Amino acid sequence: MSKKKNIVLTGALGQDGFILSKILLKNGYNVVGIVKNTNFRNLKGIIYKKINFLDYKKLSIFLDNVKPFGLINLGTPKAKKLKIKKKKDFYINNIKATKNLINYFSSNSNRNKKLILIGSSQMYGSNKKIVNLNSKFNPINSYAKFRVEAYNYMLKKKKKFQSNMVTAILFNHDSKYRKHKFLIPRLTKLIKQNKYKKLNEIYLENISGDFSHAEDICLGLYKLMISKKNLNKLIFSSNTKTYINDIINYLIKLNKSHLNFNVIPKKNSYTPVGDNSITKKVLKWRIKKNIFKAALEINSLKK
Repeated sequence: MSKKKNIVLTGALGQDGFILSKILLKNGYNVVGIVKNTNFRNLKGIIYKKINFLDYKKLSIFLDNVKPFGLINLGTPKAKKLKIKKKKDFYINNIKATKNLINYFSSNSNRNKKLILIGSSQMYGSNKKIVNLNSKFNPINSYAKFRVEAYNYMLKKKKKFQSNMVTAILFNHDSKYRKHKFLIPRLTKLIKQNKYKKLNEIYLENISGDFSHAEDICLGLYKLMISKKNLNKLIFSSNTKTYINDIINYLIKLNKSHLNFNVIPKKNSYTPVGDNSITKKVLKWRIKKNIFKAALEINSLKK
C-alpha cells in the first residue's frame, strides 16, 4: 500500500459503505473494504477483503498488516451467511464480532487508532420526544439491545484503556444506493408499478420518523473519523419529524399517479427525533439535503 492513511470499512458494499468509500478516496485515503464475498463489481480504488471477525486471531493479523488509521464498523455478520437459524445465536455472534473489534482497538499498540461503531435510533426505543446525548437508552428489540450492549462494552474498555473509540448513532437515512427492501425504494417501486392493492396493504412500524439524506450522514461520519475530539457518542439525524404520508404523497405526485392509500402502523410505537445540535457544533457539520431529495433520486432510477 502507499503511504496514504488506511481506513477500513466493514459493510463496504452497503449504501453507507459505498458513499463513504467515495468520500474517503476523494480526500486522499486508502480504503480497505470488508465484504461477505468478493464476487461483485468493484469500486475503483478500493481493496476488498473477506475477513471473519468472529476469529480474533485472524482479525488481529489482518489489521496488523493493514495498519489502519481507523475503522468504521458499518456492517455486522449476517445470520444467513453464518448459517445461523436462531435469533439468540445471531445476537451472540454480532456481539462477539463487535467485541473482538473493541478489544483490538483497546490494546496498547492500537488504542490511538480510531474505531467508530454504529448505533441506531432504535436504541432509544419508542419515544415521542426529541432524544439527545443525555437521553436514556430503552431498547425494545434484539437489534437495539445488541447496539446498546456494544456501546456499553465500548465505554467500559475506553475508560479502562483510554482508547480512541466512539459510537455514531444514526437515524433513518436513504439515497439512490439503498437496497429495494428498505422503505422508500420499496414504496417507490410499488407506486411506479401501480400496485394499488399492495400499497393499500402496507403496514408500517411507524407513521413518522427522523429521515436524512445518506450523503449528509456519511459526510458526518467522515468528519468524525478525522476529528481529534474525544467523544463517546454523537447523534447523526435531521432533527426533523417527517411523516410517511408526506413521503408517499411526494412520490405519487412525482409519478403523476392517482393512488389511494392509508398508512396503518403495525403497533403503537413512536420513532424518536434526534437532536443533532452537538454533532453540528463539534464537527462543524450541517445538513445540505433532505429525505425528499433522496426520494427524488430513488424515483429517478430506471430500475
